[in-house]
Amino acid sequence: MTLARDIPRHTHHVADECIYVLDGELGVDFADRSLTVTPGMFVLLPHGVPHALRAVSVPPPRLLQISSPGGWECYLEDLFEAGPSVLTDGVLDPVKINPIAARYDIRYEESA
Repeated sequence: MTLARDIPRHTHHVADECIYVLDGELGVDFADRSLTVTPGMFVLLPHGVPHALRAVSVPPPRLLQISSPGGWECYLEDLFEAGPSVLTDGVLDPVKINPIAARYDIRYEESA
């Protein structure tokens, strides 16, 4: 996949997320750390650990993303079906995305 939009801070409560960077640079913020993941690097984001993803490069990074257990593809299908209704000013909006994410045991942090 290509990281077309930054992904706000969120937590997978069941699935572990694995990301391998194919091209470009990916910013990963998790727990209390930030790092830049470059081509050929792999990052494991275990369930229960809050994290956010952002494009550091132009063009945006291309990634191989694997979640275990499966079901990530169903979540993405639901997001694609929701279309721009989960965006505010072109940015993923946690308040709007959480009702969809909750069905997949994912929670986006909402601003106070």
